[in-house]
Amino acid sequence: MGDAADHIFGMVLMNDWSARDIQKWEYVPLGPFNAKNFGTTISPWVVTMDALAPFRLPLEPKVDPEPLPYLVEKDSYQFDIKLFTAIRGENMTKPEIVASSNFKYMYWSPRQQLVHHSVTGCNMRPGDLLGSGTISGTEPHEYGSLLELCWKGTKEVKLGESGEIRKFLKDGDDVIMTGYAQGMGYRVGFGTCAGKVAP
Repeated sequence: MGDAADHIFGMVLMNDWSARDIQKWEYVPLGPFNAKNFGTTISPWVVTMDALAPFRLPLEPKVDPEPLPYLVEKDSYQFDIKLFTAIRGENMTKPEIVASSNFKYMYWSPRQQLVHHSVTGCNMRPGDLLGSGTISGTEPHEYGSLLELCWKGTKEVKLGESGEIRKFLKDGDDVIMTGYAQGMGYRVGFGTCAGKVAP
């Protein structure tokens, strides 16, 4: 844990697309596997950890689950990064935000995730890309995936004033993720992480 931060260069926004019909079948007992291996979209800018340092927030001590000894941090912190996800259907004139969350809601820090990933001998190399996992807050508008937003297909997600609703993405939908850390009079952004669902 002591030198984990030296092995994390920066962060990007990432959408590791899920095929929910496949994921629903395989995630118990296998966990998501083929449902998540067909596409990944990332934002254009790698924001260095130095640039994000002013946006550190202390993390509360973890108790459920309590970290194993190798995951204990003396100065546990997360980052205040505002995150937004929007959908634009083929017939919509503009994207509509369906979720807004914040990286500060992550339970495990980037250092803990890296250490846990490599503790059993998994080799990490410069340039490796690791995803943080779904980032969800405590309120419904802060849920980090469409599966959570529509509560497994039982609720409709309204796309603003467009009149369109979603429970699942449709062919032709654009998914646009944005995020930034807000300073006093300045903003550190990642660029747009966008992709289109093609038939």
